[in-house]
Amino acid sequence: MIRVGVFGAGHLGKIHLKLLNASEHFELVGFFDLNQEASKQLAAELGYTYFDQAEALMNEVEGLFIITPTLYHFDYALAALKHNLHVFVEKPICEHPEQAARLVELAAENNRVAQVGHVERFNPAFVAALPHLNQPKFIEVHRLAEFNPRGTDVSVVLDLMIHDIDLVLQCNTSPIKRIDANGTAVISQSVDIATARIEFEDSCVANLTASRISLKNMRKLRCFQKDAYVTIDLLDKKTEIVRMKDAPENPGEFDLLLPTAEGQLKQIYFESPSITLTNAIEEEHKNFAAAISKKQPPIVSFEDGRRALSIAQEIINQLEEKTS
Repeated sequence: MIRVGVFGAGHLGKIHLKLLNASEHFELVGFFDLNQEASKQLAAELGYTYFDQAEALMNEVEGLFIITPTLYHFDYALAALKHNLHVFVEKPICEHPEQAARLVELAAENNRVAQVGHVERFNPAFVAALPHLNQPKFIEVHRLAEFNPRGTDVSVVLDLMIHDIDLVLQCNTSPIKRIDANGTAVISQSVDIATARIEFEDSCVANLTASRISLKNMRKLRCFQKDAYVTIDLLDKKTEIVRMKDAPENPGEFDLLLPTAEGQLKQIYFESPSITLTNAIEEEHKNFAAAISKKQPPIVSFEDGRRALSIAQEIINQLEEKTS
């Protein structure tokens, strides 16, 4: 088993601690958090070992999970890599693209597994849809959340939209040509609702909307490509594919037919890929363990995290210019 520690024991940190403590792949050595009083209480209640010094924990492990506020990601990841540890860091990889580039470079120099917690990449609905995506030409994404004070220390772009930036980059791999963004602060001191339009060199357009002041939760991604429409419900874990093909000579009574503008008759049919419900964070852990043991890249690399952060930063820069 791989000996690991956790930095950060907040809401998300507790989830990671619970899963790691029960993992077949990892031995949870302990955790570190700046809030000593809360940490000692957590250790007493659940039996985790609390380290009051970050250095002491890093000296005892092979890998480190960094589940702290974004502000601390770079310094902790840098320290872990200098300790020659494998590193898992929650999204976003850090605050600034320049910092992310440094982490990518150091992880490669040290030949360490370095993974970013873009958890939606392991969402079973997205996993089921991915084999059916073929360079879509139009992508529409909505990530709407009810207001929660947790996370408002950063813009909604880094809090929510960055998930979908990462997914869009998996849906279409063409270079980006242009980005346009708009947004506004409503409740917090940073932007609470934002939209971004990303144009790719292959003429694909992705429209992303992220809000943390909605009356209901929604996490949907829709991809339109030649002869197919793929809809992914990340919240309810459902994927559906709508395709068109030439209509048969003798269509059935219940076949759904559609005449095109050119006079061709097309048949519309639906596919619902089989989805195996899994715990996405647990799947992240399994992938991290496999990457370490098999000495292979993780599904979500530091470079993936850096690229998503760079695009998020461009969006944030535009929002700051328009709201200043």
